[in-house]
Amino acid sequence: MIDVNLIIERFPAFLGGTDGAPIMSTSDGLQLTLELLGLSLAFGLLLAVPMALMLVSRNKWVARPVWLYTYVFRGTPLLVQLFIIYYGLSQFDWVRDSWAWEYLREAYVCAILAFTLNTAAYTTEILAGQIRNTHYGEIEAAKAMGMGKWLMMRRIVIPSALRRALPAYSNEVVMMMQSTSIAGLVTLADLTGVARRVFSDTYMPFEPFLTVAGIYLVMTFALVWLFKKAEQRWLAYLAPRKH
Repeated sequence: MIDVNLIIERFPAFLGGTDGAPIMSTSDGLQLTLELLGLSLAFGLLLAVPMALMLVSRNKWVARPVWLYTYVFRGTPLLVQLFIIYYGLSQFDWVRDSWAWEYLREAYVCAILAFTLNTAAYTTEILAGQIRNTHYGEIEAAKAMGMGKWLMMRRIVIPSALRRALPAYSNEVVMMMQSTSIAGLVTLADLTGVARRVFSDTYMPFEPFLTVAGIYLVMTFALVWLFKKAEQRWLAYLAPRKH
């Protein structure tokens, strides 16, 4: 039987606190998971927009490095990338002697870096695909208004691509949210990290991991709902006409 009392007693620990929190963050549980998700998505999107423009460039010396980056990060497991950054970089003397070591020695920073680089690769491909699929009528209209290449990109192509990328990007956000669960493998007390801590204290695996599954399910529904609302607002012109 499920011990409901255990779930009720330990539920505040899953929502966030300070016990066992990483040095670079003041939270754990759900709060830490949301921090990792929000920061990695924000930084990843900032990287993805310029890299998407580079990827669609006709200059191979501009496009090829970005293609190689997205190929590597989309072709290898996120867990491997996290382990390489957290465990692998420390073996190099020049890394430990640099200013960056103050940050890279923290699991919190390494997790955000790994998640950012991974989601940036996927988001770059999503945006690049939508930039390539920009309707020729929008391009012709911009040229007819006398817009130059970069003005057209800033006012027409990029905003249009961002709107049309919403359905695909929503899937990436949900996958990224679920992928943050591996942060507990590098000592961070995210949702799954808290669940493992409860399991080690009580030797009852079903209750803590069932609680985590329920929280992730609620977050998934919330993210899907938010993106559906965003699509209804910004992609209404692509919806089928109602007769």
